[in-house]
Amino acid sequence: MNGAGTAVPAPRAGRPTSEPDPVAAAWADYVTAARQLDGVRRAATTAASAQARSVAAAREELTAVRERLAPQQSRLRELGVPAISLVPTPPEVTESARTMAGGPAAVLAALRGARNWAETADHTLAARGLPRLARWPARPRNLLVYGPLALLVPLVQVLLFVADGTGPASIAALVFGLPMPAVAFMVGWLAVGRLFRPRAEDRVDRTPRFGALVCLVPAVLTTAGLVLAMFPG
Repeated sequence: MNGAGTAVPAPRAGRPTSEPDPVAAAWADYVTAARQLDGVRRAATTAASAQARSVAAAREELTAVRERLAPQQSRLRELGVPAISLVPTPPEVTESARTMAGGPAAVLAALRGARNWAETADHTLAARGLPRLARWPARPRNLLVYGPLALLVPLVQVLLFVADGTGPASIAALVFGLPMPAVAFMVGWLAVGRLFRPRAEDRVDRTPRFGALVCLVPAVLTTAGLVLAMFPG
């Protein structure tokens, strides 16, 4: 009590004696907000940069696709394809627009797919000789060239033996046929590259070991059979 008889309340236990500093609290809130803002700004900058790169790449892809499609269109028109068939239909345009609605990244993916299709079309249009056979597996495809060449000389030797027996013509055919497998292989090697090369800069698998075997086996078997028939023992 004070002198006037009025009681003064005593402070409660555990109650802070001072209020929080409002300046420090405001500063902490400011720092937190600034950090959040910086994170948003960095994320926006990264997204903008990625989008800009996608846009630039999409423009490059578009230019490359156009450069491929222009000569293809001219070539197809020369081959008699109607001009209306070279223009996309409204459903195709709608489907393409739906596919590319995801932004620059989706457009870039669609253009890359279009470039792959254009490259495939280039290979087909530029194929010389037998374009469909050029896509066969190498050995069956090359057998169509090596096989007939390998059988040509043995067939002539057999026909001469049937017509002349053991005469001079058959013996000359045997002697003449000894280097013919090598000749057949070289002609086949050149023909495979000529017939099945889609473009001049592409390499063709000529399967040289397989081709040499195909050219050699008929000649060896035919020569051995004829020698045994001419000189039975």
